[in-house]
Amino acid sequence: MISTTPCNPQDLTVAVLLGGTSTEREVSLDSGAAAAKALRGEGFKVIEIDPATSPVVEQLLYAGPDVVFFALHGKDGEDGSMQGVCEMMGIPYTGSGVLGSALAMDKVRAKRVYEAEGLRTPDMVVLHAHDAYDIADLQASIGTKCAVKPAQAGSAFGISITETPDELQHAIETAFEHDSSVLVERCVEGTEVTIAVLGNDEIEALPVIEIVPQGESTFYDYDAKYQVGGAQHIIPARIDDGLTTECQSIALAAHRVLGCRGVSRSDLIIDNDDTCWLLETNTIPGLTETSLLPDAASKAGIPFPTLCRMLVELALEPKA
Repeated sequence: MISTTPCNPQDLTVAVLLGGTSTEREVSLDSGAAAAKALRGEGFKVIEIDPATSPVVEQLLYAGPDVVFFALHGKDGEDGSMQGVCEMMGIPYTGSGVLGSALAMDKVRAKRVYEAEGLRTPDMVVLHAHDAYDIADLQASIGTKCAVKPAQAGSAFGISITETPDELQHAIETAFEHDSSVLVERCVEGTEVTIAVLGNDEIEALPVIEIVPQGESTFYDYDAKYQVGGAQHIIPARIDDGLTTECQSIALAAHRVLGCRGVSRSDLIIDNDDTCWLLETNTIPGLTETSLLPDAASKAGIPFPTLCRMLVELALEPKA
């Protein structure tokens, strides 16, 4: 288990940021409530702050926390903006900094960083609002089966898997409802896995989780992520030791190249030739009862309250 510098919870006030105004508000409320309960159980004084209710700066000034615990998902929470507020106010906070958060949130820029660092990621074409595009050209360039994603959205909002020209056209229009930039990515089929990473300068990959959507979900969409029984989490993943080590190495590399701190979780696909493809990296993984990070931590011998405490302790470590 990765080591952290112990703190005295009784001496610390933690402000849990939750809710917010993004499309992931409901998930964030669940994550924040779970984290707040766990931190109180560890002995911290906890204040829950929802930026949607009143200006977050005013709430932080009034609360005077020693550390901020981020449970905000999506825009205005996971994209570096709130991290910048904490930086300006001089308050330590959990997770990645402004740049790491912003890079990871933007799927297009994250993929370009991956490519520059030699990390294998599926080919993409980037579309911008009001730009002309041709569906036939897109399918000729990317392939018949495509994954269409808003550049900046989480929890699989606006994501579609398409095979026909009509499906692709509709998926692009749907994705543009969520963002002004959209990526059309080659859809790699195979085993979907995810790997969480903990740490700042010293980092460690948690066990690899294999994700198997259940019911009507054909990929790890919103329902598969957050409905109880929406997906099966198989830990450890049903892959051999060599692939396990490779997946963990890729997740560690993604954490480093994006400049992540505290925690991240990278999603990969292993194709039928046992080639690993890096899809994206999340800097504020979910903390709900169906979330992946708590499952991976539990398998590694880290109970959920201990995980939340570790994130606070990592936040309090001096930055190099």
